Amino acid sequence: MIKAALHKNEEERMKSLESYAILDTLSETEFDNLTFLAAQICDTPISLVTFIDNDRQWFKSRIGLNVFQTPRDYAFCTHAINKPNDVFIVPDSREDERFFDNPVVIGEPNVVFYAGVPLVTEKGLPLGTLCVIDQIPRELTPNQIISLKALANQTLKLLELRLNKMELESTMGKLRKKNVELEKFAQIAAHDLKSPLNNITGLTDFFVESYGEAIDQEGKEILTMIKTSSIKLKEMIDSLLLYSKSDTNLLDSKTAVNLQELKQDLTDLFAFSINCSIALQSKLDFITINKTAIEQILINLIANALKYNDKETAKIEIEVLEEENFYRFLVKDNGYGIAEEHHERIFQLFEVLSANDRFGEKGNGIGLATVKKIVESLHGIIYVESELGVGSKFVFTIKK
Repeated sequence: MIKAALHKNEEERMKSLESYAILDTLSETEFDNLTFLAAQICDTPISLVTFIDNDRQWFKSRIGLNVFQTPRDYAFCTHAINKPNDVFIVPDSREDERFFDNPVVIGEPNVVFYAGVPLVTEKGLPLGTLCVIDQIPRELTPNQIISLKALANQTLKLLELRLNKMELESTMGKLRKKNVELEKFAQIAAHDLKSPLNNITGLTDFFVESYGEAIDQEGKEILTMIKTSSIKLKEMIDSLLLYSKSDTNLLDSKTAVNLQELKQDLTDLFAFSINCSIALQSKLDFITINKTAIEQILINLIANALKYNDKETAKIEIEVLEEENFYRFLVKDNGYGIAEEHHERIFQLFEVLSANDRFGEKGNGIGLATVKKIVESLHGIIYVESELGVGSKFVFTIKK
């Protein structure tokens, strides 16, 4: 018996094999199907998917053989992997000086005929073989050889697919861990945000109680708006925390939203912005929707309309329509307008068209990207119609 020499890049080959985490794994139907086809096509009683480890030949899949592995020194496949570009064929091992006295030839399983196709990675490293074995001398036809090569190619693709799946699962696991960490961070940040808001609310009440007689009616109204806005912001923080925990909350956490109350909330929120008017028209009194999501969408669209507006009074007109399966929203403004070639670009993350808004501040390009993400999470679409110097109309749908 003549033992095969180690592969010329054996250390690198072994590292590659270990990276696939295939050794000593349970049988898998996909690999077993390939060995079954190989045995049928080549008309042999034995077919194997083998991998060459440091000191053994291990079988990932086996047809017609009861053992899971054999010593590496006995393996025909160790000869095959040293010729990775060829089909290694031994018509009759009993007449071959390399194998005639091999224990697997003179004993079980009595290997006489062998044909193996190396499983070679893109880097040219052979990991093992797809092979067929018989206990009598024989030859393969040209078509059988072609078929065996094709099956070996599918075996390698299956191995790559298995590795990609493992890497994807590992990445998903890391992402889940990151999401847990982000959720914890969001909870801490929300707590830190709500504390000063609580102080604002408390100080407003104290100010009214202590200095009420010295404050005129307009001042009291302003203080009431400050308190209302603080309470509203606290509610939004709580809702956003719930919303951020799971995308399913967008679809599942629906409530009846009073449109006039929604309009009033938006008006109050932007009461101290530039001169503006917010109107809402609809034949509906209520819509059943995720309240946090629709508020975030409208707040972003209104804030953009106010920032990028050059008129003395910024006008925002909101219309809500009901269709068979969707609610349709139209948000119209009288701002700068957007050139047609930028209608898609504005929804991309970090894209900013204007150097500065009317307040001299530069945008961050997150708002409209966030709006698009929320709308699409709600199984809707969003687009813009606009004319430079006249204004823009954002249209979006949300599944009912």
